[in-house]
Amino acid sequence: MTERSIDLNAPLAGVVYEKSEGIARITLDRPERGNALTPAMHGLFHALWTDVREDPNVRVAIVAARGERHFCTGFDVGEAEADDADEVFSNGPLAESVLWSPYQNKVWKPVISVVNGLCVGGGHHLVVDADIVIASPNAAFMDSHVNVGMVGAIENIGLARRLPLGSALRMTLLGRHYRMSAERAHQLGLVDELADSPEAALALAETLAEQMRSNSPEAMARSKQAIWGALEYPYTEAMERGWALLQAHWRHPDFQEGPRAFAEGREPAWNPDPRARIEDDS
Repeated sequence: MTERSIDLNAPLAGVVYEKSEGIARITLDRPERGNALTPAMHGLFHALWTDVREDPNVRVAIVAARGERHFCTGFDVGEAEADDADEVFSNGPLAESVLWSPYQNKVWKPVISVVNGLCVGGGHHLVVDADIVIASPNAAFMDSHVNVGMVGAIENIGLARRLPLGSALRMTLLGRHYRMSAERAHQLGLVDELADSPEAALALAETLAEQMRSNSPEAMARSKQAIWGALEYPYTEAMERGWALLQAHWRHPDFQEGPRAFAEGREPAWNPDPRARIEDDS
């Protein structure tokens, strides 16, 4: 993928990015195009997730979309032959070519996805790789890769991680002939919380983000790495990796600050620097 300098403080094409009080908010903003993804947005999402990952003031991220009809209708096929389409249709290694989601950009801070309306194809990158998925009753999930002659692979593998295999295959192989309702997605585990309305879904995400914002950033990051790692490795290896993450945290200041704050009856003063280490008194 070609690295391009993107000014995240300037108006962004198709996305609104805001940060305040430790929470980053990424909002898809192309409602007139179903909040579809464009080739140019690939580099933009890489820049956004890099900023979320690297900014020590960001503790939690929320992904949402403007409007109630569509969360994201995937890749805008009308842009498939655009000059910058190579940003998406790259022959490079996966780790350098697919950078839409927090997981693909090694973001270990908590990410909450709020789904209102229809989520299609590539929009699932922002769902299957989120840590908590909240949906409103009007949400629905569909995959149309095969309908437009494309292979459903990367985000579809993510669907197979969060759904029963048959459900992921049904969505993938039937394409636009099958829409999974928000209620069914909640029953099967693709959605973690089903809110009463779009407004309630976003409000719940804000509440959860506020609650997580008060936790140790480094403890959350290592915990998230351990759990996502359990999906990648055999049980014993995942446990060994989790043990290594736990041990590494013993040298971080938050490991001492948490118990001290609890004993003293005060709010902890967390250190957001993952490289911080406890001074050795010996």
